[in-house]
Amino acid sequence: MRRAIYPGSFDPVTLGHLDIIKRAAAIFDELIVCVSVNSAKPSGLFSPQERVELIQAVTEDLPNVRTDCSQELVAEYAKRNRARVLVKGLRAVSDYESEIQMAMLNAKLYPKLDTVFLYTRPKYAFLSSTVVKELARYGADLSDFVPRQIIDRVRAKVAGGERISHTKKER
Repeated sequence: MRRAIYPGSFDPVTLGHLDIIKRAAAIFDELIVCVSVNSAKPSGLFSPQERVELIQAVTEDLPNVRTDCSQELVAEYAKRNRARVLVKGLRAVSDYESEIQMAMLNAKLYPKLDTVFLYTRPKYAFLSSTVVKELARYGADLSDFVPRQIIDRVRAKVAGGERISHTKKER
């Protein structure tokens, strides 16, 4: 069985992430979308378990995709799950530079592990979870950025924080 892991923070999962998930699911027998808790990033908008739930909601029609969460190194997670491939999405050359370093590090930690890079479709090249959170804070229409199944949850989560307003009427 060809098992691959698509790791990321997914805070929240975007249409760009979902595109990579669907394309990777078509290539591999099993795809594990792993919410990786990144020690370099502060706590996110959604808890890791909430992110898992959001991904499950948008991938329920993909029978060979399962979702998990891990705080361990991705290479160790891959070894423990007997996966030999990591899937990474690339938006720009700057992504490639950092991702190739991570791929080499992961291969050093787990020599049987390869990384496969899938380019982001041009319509998602600008998209990131950070952009989605910022748009949500401003009350923008999110339908071109996150799967429709989770728009209300993103809005509700952001509403628990501060909404940015620019007009006197909104203040």
